[in-house]
Amino acid sequence: MNVKHIILTIAFVLVSISGKAQCGIENTAFKSGEYLSYDLYFNWKFVWVKVGTASMSTVQSRYKGKSAWRSSLTTRSNSKLDKVFTLRDTLLSYCTQDLAPLYFRKGAREGDRYYVDEIWYSYPKNNNCHLKQHRIEHSGEHVWKESEYQDCIYDMMSIFLRARNFDASKFTIGENVPMPISDAKRLSNSWLKYQGKETFEMEDTKQKFRCLVFSFIEREDGKNHELIRFYVTDDANHIPVRLDMFLSFGSAKAFLKGYKGVRNPMKALIK
Repeated sequence: MNVKHIILTIAFVLVSISGKAQCGIENTAFKSGEYLSYDLYFNWKFVWVKVGTASMSTVQSRYKGKSAWRSSLTTRSNSKLDKVFTLRDTLLSYCTQDLAPLYFRKGAREGDRYYVDEIWYSYPKNNNCHLKQHRIEHSGEHVWKESEYQDCIYDMMSIFLRARNFDASKFTIGENVPMPISDAKRLSNSWLKYQGKETFEMEDTKQKFRCLVFSFIEREDGKNHELIRFYVTDDANHIPVRLDMFLSFGSAKAFLKGYKGVRNPMKALIK
């Protein structure tokens, strides 16, 4: 189970003012101190079994004297999943105040494999997006590469923060939003597809949320693959309350367990 499929976005190089304007977006969705927690489930022989937890926190921080957002995500499998597949992932991201990515790190133990990904972002005077990428393979080999793109590039964490600030009132059903995401090895051809609005009820708490529904799609080997479908609150917070993951070896789901420190009233919660 790859954390890339669990939710639907780090040392870094400071960006120039023009770089921030190019790749940034105004943040209206979250504030410092937000904490989100999730329960993870896997479809095991047609039965949904709880297999772990995930949590994400975002705080105001600093990097080399400059204000920055620091966001971290952890996923942990429980003893049931550990018997067949161990999941211990920790992701860290730093972004500018207007959410231009600066640094990304993922330390992942997935099954019997452990690796580390890092990306440093910089924005040269030509306003391109420059990536310095580093992977530590399970074998201990260090692999370095550098890439530069005319468009803005993101990682799993920074794209999540950015997407929460989209104005969905301007979307039409079926509309696609480009989401170029890179890890330490490659750039994926990926996008979000807006699927419309639904009301979702939590099975355990019976809480109901008005949600916007999106699909995260990646094109690989000439085919489009829906990797994840997620439901975010139809209010200014845009908090994911449900995620459906379509994995190569089965289906998984994540449900919002708790939240605190949210920036805006939870108007999508139906009393």
